[in-house]
Amino acid sequence: MGVSLIAERRLASVLLAGGPQLGTPAEVVRWFGAVQAQDFGPAKWSLGERLPGTGDAEVQRAFDAGEFLRTHVLRPTWHFVTPDDIRWMLRLTGPRVHATNAYYYRQSGLDDAVFAKAHDLLAEALAGGAHRTRKELAGVIGGAGLPTAGFAMAYILMHAELDGLICSGAMRGKQHTYALLDSRVPPAPERDPDSALAELVTRYFTSHGPATAKDLRWWSSLTLTDIARGVALAGDRLRHEVVDGVSYWSGPPAAARPRSPMAHLVQGYDEYVVAFAESKWVLDASGAARAVPAGTLVPNGVLLLDGQVAGHWRRSSTRDTLLVEALLYRALTPPESAALDAAAARQAAFLGLRPSVATSVLDGAG
Repeated sequence: MGVSLIAERRLASVLLAGGPQLGTPAEVVRWFGAVQAQDFGPAKWSLGERLPGTGDAEVQRAFDAGEFLRTHVLRPTWHFVTPDDIRWMLRLTGPRVHATNAYYYRQSGLDDAVFAKAHDLLAEALAGGAHRTRKELAGVIGGAGLPTAGFAMAYILMHAELDGLICSGAMRGKQHTYALLDSRVPPAPERDPDSALAELVTRYFTSHGPATAKDLRWWSSLTLTDIARGVALAGDRLRHEVVDGVSYWSGPPAAARPRSPMAHLVQGYDEYVVAFAESKWVLDASGAARAVPAGTLVPNGVLLLDGQVAGHWRRSSTRDTLLVEALLYRALTPPESAALDAAAARQAAFLGLRPSVATSVLDGAG
């Protein structure tokens, strides 16, 4: 298995070119285990890109209904996660994220006593199924004399999420809200720790593989010792291959990808981009992205051609048009340009707009 085959198989695993055909946003989230989602609008597109024919409004309705949730899990950032997975995943990874945050908690003047009081106040403010904005909750916390300035309020809310007290509520217009986890997710028996570990390890390598243990360490905050145990517990659910002396793990082979060329306009925090550490270079096998001069400002979106980074993109919109501006590492061939146009059309359809594409080649690229 060479680099090109790793990229091809990974593109199928992450549901960008093959893999199982899923029908709902929650099914996509469940496939991955968790989907990075600090940038909410683009994160919805990450789900829509994997659900042909699904629109932004449909994804939003599923989120507001609690079919999938947004919370801090795995790492100190937001992820989408399903109600069925949120409790055991928090128990497994929450303590690791708390350990990562410990220094920042102290810097913000937060200790166990402050967190205990804040949790009580949050529980009271959100009782009865209430959904409240961060500003409303900050008024409650600050009104009780607890710190909210700087990053303090963000860490108070993150701490409560990691402890399984609160999670996302339904959107109120364009504002996010919080709700009690118990009001959105029915109580469930606590999952055996070994079962939870094996499930997370299997889920990651099945939905992101081929990938390495160090990739999973980055994604999950688990230790390499934990991961080795999880791999052993997973048994024959995972496949092991060695490429250039590096061990890769994956689930059962996914369906073959469509014919080349194939373009995707993925957001900068898409799982295909951010879920890897040791083997992140696989999506830039030619070194084109690494050859961009240091300090060059590029848009956050990533243009993929057959699973390889070919440039960056940003989007803007008018009343009826989605404008995709693509900054390329090199000029595209006519078939590649057609593939880019098709990718823009998919995103425009997701947003209920018509597409318009503008391209330019990055100065100094190549």
